Amino acid sequence: MDRKYELVYIVSPEGNEDQVADLHTQIETIVQDLDGKIDKTENLGRRKLAYEIGPHKEGTYVIETIFGSGELLKEIERRLKVNDLVIRYLAVRIDEEELVIGRARENRLATSRRRRTARGLSPDRQPGEGQHGENGESPPEKPVETEERS
Repeated sequence: MDRKYELVYIVSPEGNEDQVADLHTQIETIVQDLDGKIDKTENLGRRKLAYEIGPHKEGTYVIETIFGSGELLKEIERRLKVNDLVIRYLAVRIDEEELVIGRARENRLATSRRRRTARGLSPDRQPGEGQHGENGESPPEKPVETEERS
């Protein structure tokens, strides 16, 4: 079963851009070999660490979104653990969070529709209805009156 994971790893400041690209290529190869898919890769560049990790005060942050199995992630973590360039890594399953958010959104919408129907309104909001104006714009602000001093 394919799941969605977010992998973040920090590369040592001694590592140059070529080594970071090579590390990404290694991860890409693992993902392809184990029938996964990399959805997105974002190199955030060199940044200061929140706290020192050994002698390191900064590192290159890379975030990757991966679709794959648990076995795929185990293999990636195993490889990152033995790589000397990687200071820290963290892999998190994010598809479950998206499901929870989707369910909460559906529940809110169902509750809103039920309340609107009970008040005699149509279940869905109509354009221009609600806190904003006709075009979704905020209502014009009232001018502030100030006292004149002599």
